[in-house]
Amino acid sequence: MAVVKEDFIPLSDACVLAVAGPSERYLAMIEGAFKVLIEMPGGGVIVSGDPRGRQRAKAVVAALSDLYDKGVDITEVDVRQLIEQPQAIADAEGSIQSVPNDSRNTVVMGRRGAIAAKTAGQAAYLRELAEKDLVFALGPAGSGKTFLAVAHGVSLLLSRRVDRLVITRPAVEAGERLGFLPGDLNEKIDPYLTPIWGALDDILGPQVLAKKRESREIEVAPLAYMRGRTLSYSYVIIDEAQNTTRMQMKMILTRLGEGSKMVVTGDPSQIDLPNRGDSGLTHAMGLLGKLKGVGVAELSADDIVRHELVARIVRAYDNEHRNAFGGS
Repeated sequence: MAVVKEDFIPLSDACVLAVAGPSERYLAMIEGAFKVLIEMPGGGVIVSGDPRGRQRAKAVVAALSDLYDKGVDITEVDVRQLIEQPQAIADAEGSIQSVPNDSRNTVVMGRRGAIAAKTAGQAAYLRELAEKDLVFALGPAGSGKTFLAVAHGVSLLLSRRVDRLVITRPAVEAGERLGFLPGDLNEKIDPYLTPIWGALDDILGPQVLAKKRESREIEVAPLAYMRGRTLSYSYVIIDEAQNTTRMQMKMILTRLGEGSKMVVTGDPSQIDLPNRGDSGLTHAMGLLGKLKGVGVAELSADDIVRHELVARIVRAYDNEHRNAFGGS
């Protein structure tokens, strides 16, 4: 009868709970992936199974423990990506390798823990944001292009490297004619900025966010209200930019003032304009993408950090598009 061997990994009780996840779901994912049994006797975890499965499971547990020690709020996405990534395996001598530090750059400490890149594509995006004053970020829904832009902007605001965080987004459904909607300017545009306010609330919490809105350190404005302004010492986010026209894009890009940075986010596959060829985002990318000082980050389905089905859905649509247009 074969003897099943086991390894004990010492961890604090708090770390064990974080690594185990809600209802021990994360441990169940690791067990299923590597055909091992993981138990929690107290003071750590015991991994039982064949040698290769144990080594791989131990590597993932160790990597998750490392994230916990760094203050990162562990999610199911982290667990799934560590299981899938070859970096998270043990080498032949039994030492543990984790996700490289450069792919987990911490942007800012949110109220739920550190906010950091979860994929190599997101890490490259954060480097562009750190190094360039104007960055175009393209990618599908759920790839983190807006959330990471907001997190980076908050980090600049909190460290006083900018005075304001200015957020704008085209209100295509209202045709930029917001006058017929009830309420003041913020109330009119807020429905179009719900994802950004959600991100800000996650990062800052409702009380801090409310104070910074009141002091106008965080400002929202529809594109139609940006004309004639110079945005100095500001961090500017143009979200859903695929729905700007060419003239709107030129107008907002030329608002950039002294000491300011700007990030333009969008998904070229989700253009809602009557004529897709009018998109200011695709036009600006072709015109400005290679200019000195301009950064470009292209995220993909591999960077999606929502439910794993979202990545499969995006890939299915991408494949259909390539087949329909001969691989273009």
